[in-house]
Amino acid sequence: MDNKFKPSLLLPPDTSKRTFLRHAAALGGLALLGRPTPGMAGDMLTLPFANGNRKLMEYPQKRSLIVLTSRPVQLETPFSYYDKKVFTPNNEFFVRWHLAAVPTTVDPATFRLAVRGRVKQTLSLSLADLQTNYEAVEIAAVCQCSGNSRGLFSPRVPGGQWGNGAMGNAVWKGVRLKDLLNKAGVQGDAVQVRFDGMDGPVMPPTPDFIKALDMDVAMGEDILVAYAMNGEPLPLLNGYPLRLVVPGWYATYWVKMLHDIEVINEVDQNFWMKTAYRIPADPCGCVEPGQHPSKAIPINRMTVRSFITHPSTDGKISVGKSAVVRGIAFDGGFGIKHVLFSSDGGQNWHETKLGKDHGKYSFREWSTGLKVSKKGDYQLVSMAINQIGETQRDTPRWNPGGYLRNILEQVRVRAV
Repeated sequence: MDNKFKPSLLLPPDTSKRTFLRHAAALGGLALLGRPTPGMAGDMLTLPFANGNRKLMEYPQKRSLIVLTSRPVQLETPFSYYDKKVFTPNNEFFVRWHLAAVPTTVDPATFRLAVRGRVKQTLSLSLADLQTNYEAVEIAAVCQCSGNSRGLFSPRVPGGQWGNGAMGNAVWKGVRLKDLLNKAGVQGDAVQVRFDGMDGPVMPPTPDFIKALDMDVAMGEDILVAYAMNGEPLPLLNGYPLRLVVPGWYATYWVKMLHDIEVINEVDQNFWMKTAYRIPADPCGCVEPGQHPSKAIPINRMTVRSFITHPSTDGKISVGKSAVVRGIAFDGGFGIKHVLFSSDGGQNWHETKLGKDHGKYSFREWSTGLKVSKKGDYQLVSMAINQIGETQRDTPRWNPGGYLRNILEQVRVRAV
């Protein structure tokens, strides 16, 4: 993009300037330094793969999260945080920036969102414009990093070595993208809409982070330009003041600090669409380990997944006493129909009880009882099935990007 927005040094209205700046330092990009988590043993956590030792740090507007990298800031949600709540609190929501030059503050009074390109009239919209002149829409949706669970791939692949915590579920509030595009008036030759945020590269050769959607996707009813999550303004680290919300699709499209929407009359060829975030062009989205696909396409809709959030791995249950097993499930927007549970590593299955349906893009809670008669180790497994019959895989898929993981995840417990 030309003419990058230059934010002034003011803070979102819900943020204490004194508190925020106490954690800020001039690093030339996102000037946010985490601080060690008080009371945590060694301020460390070990994820279940090689070189999985991670620091736990507190960042502005965040409680203790797992630090993947500090520049750009990438923070993972500890998996224990997902238990007993269907919506991920804002201060527990994972963080993933691609570029390190991120504004530390944004002036809501002077901020403008541009809608331009192959349109009949260019728009320059303030936050007040968006909140007062367009219908407000809320939608519950999972935001999941494309590389969530990449650290569990075998053989190992390059990229951020995430555990299972690069995901979160929130109620997003904003305006429909299609309403903005209709207001601007899309030209007949429009092919895609591309989106740019206020983050930028530290060095000029690094390509700006820009994502694009085909027109039929961009004009969907559920694509939002969001200004709030879980009833509050977006945290700065999660994209204040605006971010794109593309329910059912991986978070690479959920552009943060969104300030420019451009309608184009060709397929976007920038690095982040043509080269990065691509998957094998076959139904599996996978190749044999170590191989490269002959043809690839941009990553898009999420796979179906489920997790056990309680008990945790290496937990203990009592012989002869009823225990509760619970977890979460989600998919790419068709909705969860069933979640099955096995206590013997997948040999035998039974139906679980589903929690409240918050919408087809949301986490769906599930629970079941467990009572064992013998001491020993048990392999607990959950399997989600969505409304069109898609389910999790019993063998892991592999691709060079470390994407699309949806294997049956197991939790080992011991009965005593």
